[in-house]
Amino acid sequence: MRNTSDMIEQYLKKLIQESKDGLIELQRNELAEKFQCVPSQINYVIGTRFTLEKGYLVESKRGGGGYIRIQKVDLPMHEPIHVHVSQTIGPEIDQGAAEGLIYRLEEAQLISCREASLLKAAVHRDAIHLNLPLRDQVRARLLKAMLVALLTK
Repeated sequence: MRNTSDMIEQYLKKLIQESKDGLIELQRNELAEKFQCVPSQINYVIGTRFTLEKGYLVESKRGGGGYIRIQKVDLPMHEPIHVHVSQTIGPEIDQGAAEGLIYRLEEAQLISCREASLLKAAVHRDAIHLNLPLRDQVRARLLKAMLVALLTK
């Protein structure tokens, strides 16, 4: 059985997918009421599962007429994907951002589920047993090299 956070995530993704422009606007309290949870759980789901690394732009306004706006940001199609990957990664990348990028590429069906699993294993902090910031620098180099090899077909 899925937990409440998973159900909220799936519900929001479904709404985004069904929207014309990949954009939804909602009230935090209304969503919390719908799922019978506290508003902070809504904040948690949005803050951890709808990040820029995962392909979402979130805008929030608190208060009486407050709202949460979530927009799906597509990968750029006007430039080669390997250029985008190189610019996105930079000279270093932490594990969360790396996994977010991998998730996004898998969701866009640019890499397979198996390739995503291998990439995640290769960039995991346990596989790169170095101290920071060297670990993030090595992770960036590995991820860039692997993604360019996978995405340049």
